Amino acid sequence: MSEDLSRLDLPEDSVGLLEGLASTRSIRRYTDEPIPVEALRAMLFAATRAPSGSNRQPFRFIVLTDGPKAREAKRLIGAAARKSWAAKRKNDGYDEGSGARADSPKARMARTMAYYVDHFERAPALVLPCLVRYREPTTFEGASIYPAVQNLLLAARGLGYGGVLTGFHGAVYGELVELLEVPENTLIAATVTLGKPAGRHGPVRRRPLNELVFEESWGQSPEWAVDPPGTRYTSAGPPKRPG
Repeated sequence: MSEDLSRLDLPEDSVGLLEGLASTRSIRRYTDEPIPVEALRAMLFAATRAPSGSNRQPFRFIVLTDGPKAREAKRLIGAAARKSWAAKRKNDGYDEGSGARADSPKARMARTMAYYVDHFERAPALVLPCLVRYREPTTFEGASIYPAVQNLLLAARGLGYGGVLTGFHGAVYGELVELLEVPENTLIAATVTLGKPAGRHGPVRRRPLNELVFEESWGQSPEWAVDPPGTRYTSAGPPKRPG
């Protein structure tokens, strides 16, 4: 990191803002290509532009790539991730029902998650977004850290990289705090892995707009709540309303 990082020139964004919003999906498969410091700087710059309560900017980001502490943090979280996924896979029946069909969405998700946790330590970059607490924890405090995380992921998409937000750090929280010398009043709020996608970006699949947006009263969808042509959907999420 000997390069002069004081300049504010940013790399060219490869996608427009709205296209980026519609195609920033969770990326769990990465190549082994390191992320250049210029790209990391741009991503973290975007993250630090996020809004926060009273503009206190209580977010901090621990960036871990290939140093000794990075390797140990990845090892700790990777082991926790594999244990957590194994339990979830069994408890949620990922290998039962439609999961027994190799071409089903359920089976594809199981394969993707298994690959992700099995190769966690190989993620080119691990970012731990942290929240410096200035008062007792509240249910609203996430509003001062998670917008920054979304900015980070959107910036990664714009530069041709990808990432995913997880909570796998929780099972080894104490070890991470000690390893990384995180102050007592600071919360490690998430685990984000970043890298060059081994596959490709694609449209985010969500429920139809008219199932999620209401006007005037709960459950009343406005006529203009229509998805753009070509929108693809998921069966996950809230149950469909009787039609």
